[in-house]
Amino acid sequence: MKRERGVIQGQLVTDQVVESVAVGVAQAMPEPIQGEDIVSFQAEMPLPLHQAMADFIERCPNWDQYRLVQAALAGFLVQNGVDSRELTRLYVGKMFRRDSLRQGV
Repeated sequence: MKRERGVIQGQLVTDQVVESVAVGVAQAMPEPIQGEDIVSFQAEMPLPLHQAMADFIERCPNWDQYRLVQAALAGFLVQNGVDSRELTRLYVGKMFRRDSLRQGV
């Protein structure tokens, strides 16, 4: 039995356009917040989670894989007791950006 997995490849923020493995299209990397340190990572994920993420991003074009993963991780940590103003600010900022309010998501 062959198992398929989706892979998200995080990269350092640059001015380059990066092919998004998660959604299969090229997207410009988001601009970092002033003074924000960025860490690159790669993670395997179950195919159903990958597909749900890709479907969400397709329905909500004001979201991208970077914003979604950052919001999800920050939200999980804040909801599970990590007491950090920076994480709370990151979570709220990713969830409630102006373009999200205009688009309804």
